[in-house]
Amino acid sequence: MTILDFQQFKRDRKKLAVVTAYDALFARIVEQAGIRVILVGDSLGMVVQGKPNTLTVTMDDMLYHTKLVAGVVQRALVIADMPFMSYQTSTEEALRNAGRLLQAGAAAVKLEGGAVMADRIKAMTSVGIPVMGHLGMTPQSVCALGGYKVQGKADDQASRLLQDAKTIEAAGAFALVLEAIPAELGRKITHTLSISTIGIGAGPHCDGQVLVLYDLLGLFDAFIPKFVKTYGHLKADTLQALTRYKEEVEQGKFPSDSESYH
Repeated sequence: MTILDFQQFKRDRKKLAVVTAYDALFARIVEQAGIRVILVGDSLGMVVQGKPNTLTVTMDDMLYHTKLVAGVVQRALVIADMPFMSYQTSTEEALRNAGRLLQAGAAAVKLEGGAVMADRIKAMTSVGIPVMGHLGMTPQSVCALGGYKVQGKADDQASRLLQDAKTIEAAGAFALVLEAIPAELGRKITHTLSISTIGIGAGPHCDGQVLVLYDLLGLFDAFIPKFVKTYGHLKADTLQALTRYKEEVEQGKFPSDSESYH
């Protein structure tokens, strides 16, 4: 999978499935399932580190997890999130940190924000760093947004998001994540842009969809957004397995003769 394939998928009207991964084990499994794009998301702050939001995730965190995923992936395209305050302070800082993520093995970076980030995107793409944008409910702005709320419901907000999407496309982004916006707005933005849109709570009309791996596997249940569909029940299976293990140890059933050396 390459950056150019995103455009081909859109031209062919083929939907693209994207999943997050944060370590080598799950990255291998995700790729074996045929997933073509893996996002090393700063969502790791919540599902891996147990934090209430993504704001505490550092560049060192992202570099570490990007290396884990990129080190085992053979065919899928790896995109790494730029964490909070790794690109907002200046264009120079944004370039430096985006370059570090590519050196860690990512093929592209993702950053949040609208037209205000156009100069960062232009600077990155001009030196060969592919950039994916992110509009709508942007988790790094959770404090300013007053929580994890649907964006773009009001006409003026919808118009601003559409204009932001056009600006991000013009700045050189190869794709755009749309999070927690009305489905009709997702459709309008998708049909307006020539670059691919990847939805997460943006309706069925986007060019692709992305979900957090731990959400779709039923591992993370601290809260479950409306846009999440659970495809597995790994938390329940894990609890059952651990409970059986504990009981067998306590009852002297494990290890048995077959798990012992002679």
